[in-house]
Amino acid sequence: MTVPVPPQHPTDQRRHNTPPDQHHRLSPLLTPSREIALKTYVERVGNARVPYGHREGATPLGQWVAEQRRAYTAGQMTGQRARRLEQLGMVWSLTDERFQENLEAAKAYYDQHWTLCAPRSATMLDKPLGMWLANLRRPGALDGHPDWRAALEAVDEDWNPSWPAEWQRHYAALRELVADEHGQAGETEVLPGLTIHGMDIGKWLARQRTPKVWQALAAGQRERLEQLGITPPAPETETPAKPPTAPVSAFERGVAALAQYKTRTGSVTVPRGHVETLPDGTEVKLGVFLSNSKSRRAKLTTERLAALAALGLEWAAEG
Repeated sequence: MTVPVPPQHPTDQRRHNTPPDQHHRLSPLLTPSREIALKTYVERVGNARVPYGHREGATPLGQWVAEQRRAYTAGQMTGQRARRLEQLGMVWSLTDERFQENLEAAKAYYDQHWTLCAPRSATMLDKPLGMWLANLRRPGALDGHPDWRAALEAVDEDWNPSWPAEWQRHYAALRELVADEHGQAGETEVLPGLTIHGMDIGKWLARQRTPKVWQALAAGQRERLEQLGITPPAPETETPAKPPTAPVSAFERGVAALAQYKTRTGSVTVPRGHVETLPDGTEVKLGVFLSNSKSRRAKLTTERLAALAALGLEWAAEG
């Protein structure tokens, strides 16, 4: 018959490499009175973070707890001993303990806001949660702590998106709204002015649907919106540009003014000071235009001379 072997505590394996004299030096510290003192402290305070100089009665409890942590880290403690201390509330890593406390605050925040992309100023359970999460998002902040990363992703897989946190907050609110409506954002009426947690979700959604903003979104952002039934906007059709109807150059405006003047008066003899107003409101000093054109005849192109000649100007037709 095979007798089952109880699982080893992580400290059991490390203890095999500990010199016997070190076990002897630690043994006076492993007394029931100190365990009782720790139990009393935890019951009163609520945790085993004992200040180094604290004494519980006559027992130098803070110093003793620090020595237990050093022994555990060095592999100089049996697994049985470590388990007994853990049952009393001992936490070997204060950093891990603080992480777990903040993680509980993060869970409470997610329950209310449906995202961990909290603003830096956000607090929860008296913890500066927003700043804590912002610090964890810094490059390299979770190196060596894959369990921390996994714990955060278990609460919110998008806790650290590659796009702005503000965008994720709006999206999370929309996602929750759609879930409450048992539909999709394409079916649920989400109009500008619909506000959740101080965010105008309707206005935000309308902006996401514009072609310019949609094209600027990351693939992951568009994918999440499409999962809510938000379809890409139809491409804008380009309206063909209308050919210009109004004269564009000074010469063309002069020719147009002369044609208008001739139609109205039946003559192309224009006083030098006359000003002709075109239909678009442009005023053309027609008399000056004709005088200047005649004096610069030699510099006019064949096309321009032909345009003036067609209106009846004899000097423009002369070869």
